[in-house]
Amino acid sequence: MNIPSDLLRGKKVALGVSGSISAYKSAEILRLFIKAGAEVRVVMSDAAQKFITPLTLEALSRNAVLIEGGESWASDHNHIGLAHWADVLLIAPASAHTINKLANGLADNLLTQSALAFAGAKLIAPAANTQMLHNPITQGSLKMLSLAGFELIATQSKELACQSVGDGALAEPIQIFYATARVLLQEPFWHDRRVIVTGGGTVEKIDDVRYLSNFSSGKMASALATALYLRGADVNLIATRRETALPPIHTIDVHDTQEMLEYLNDSIRIAKKGKLSKPSLMHQEQIGLIQKRPYLFMAAAVSDYVPRFPQHGKLKKSDLGSSWTLELEQNIDVLSELNKEGITTVAFKAEMDAAHAHQNATALLSAKGADAVCLNLLESSDSFGTEIHQIDFITSEGTQILPKADKLTLALRLLDAAKNLEA
Repeated sequence: MNIPSDLLRGKKVALGVSGSISAYKSAEILRLFIKAGAEVRVVMSDAAQKFITPLTLEALSRNAVLIEGGESWASDHNHIGLAHWADVLLIAPASAHTINKLANGLADNLLTQSALAFAGAKLIAPAANTQMLHNPITQGSLKMLSLAGFELIATQSKELACQSVGDGALAEPIQIFYATARVLLQEPFWHDRRVIVTGGGTVEKIDDVRYLSNFSSGKMASALATALYLRGADVNLIATRRETALPPIHTIDVHDTQEMLEYLNDSIRIAKKGKLSKPSLMHQEQIGLIQKRPYLFMAAAVSDYVPRFPQHGKLKKSDLGSSWTLELEQNIDVLSELNKEGITTVAFKAEMDAAHAHQNATALLSAKGADAVCLNLLESSDSFGTEIHQIDFITSEGTQILPKADKLTLALRLLDAAKNLEA
């Protein structure tokens, strides 16, 4: 998924790099933040410089890298200045040595000093040999850091630099980026709110090798699920097609309409049970725990018709003859079938008839019980899967035009508009 160049504009990221073989990946992590419009300053331990040079990270960040012997107390180029400057501190990679020092409050280098001086949100992405990572001392340190307010970004299990296979590899740079961006972009309204998103075109079986479907790519649903993750929501994406490099959200891969409906009913039932969220301390005594109303975004393109008699095996051309009439029947209407009581529902409508598109989309509000409709006016089948998109957000109160933008930017704008449905 393309990352908008202004996604993190105005945000300040302090990137700490410790001595791990995966330190070379810090350059890619840094590049993702710069691409998203953030300003980044780097602090490195001496051990980190054995694996990647400060010059590399300085060239990418366009900021001087903070290293031993390079502090200036005539400016903010020091560990205290960095701690005051940053909105978030990310340590990636974090070696076992650095993890254990941080957990014990040791500050014997600029990286650990910066971490000890920083009062904001802190994330740590470990990278270590399996045995070093799972050593009880390191595991105890990770638990201590979690209790101390550090957010831990899970490691991967794969072949490590020592050529053994196991847990301990640094998380993928894009996942580290997403986790940090979520800290910077989350909103109280969406935080911990349960949200279900559907996406892609349903795949209706003709026989075991053929199917009936449509051109829907699932990209808008993937962008919407990503935007919800960044805003802090608890997301469940049910899709036939989706992007592969998504943030760590819950996904359910489905094929046909019936399968999508079954998972939707289960997901809605679970979402309505609610996730209790603690309000501010000021109001806890008065109102106790509050439950946030869940949301449903129906971005999937569900087939209007399905084969009447789906077959097992493969229909042979020799048996079908020189012509073949495929008998279809009207499909179930998923949006009408769902129990939408207690869940805010946003429908999606794709149209090519510009003269009647708005009227057809508006009709969904009453005909199918939707709280809002996202109208997507298409020019042709080539409009599917494009990176730039426009939406008309229609409610009973009127229409809000969400102008053309990349799909993630558009999804974030859509969430801003959807918040008003609870007003």
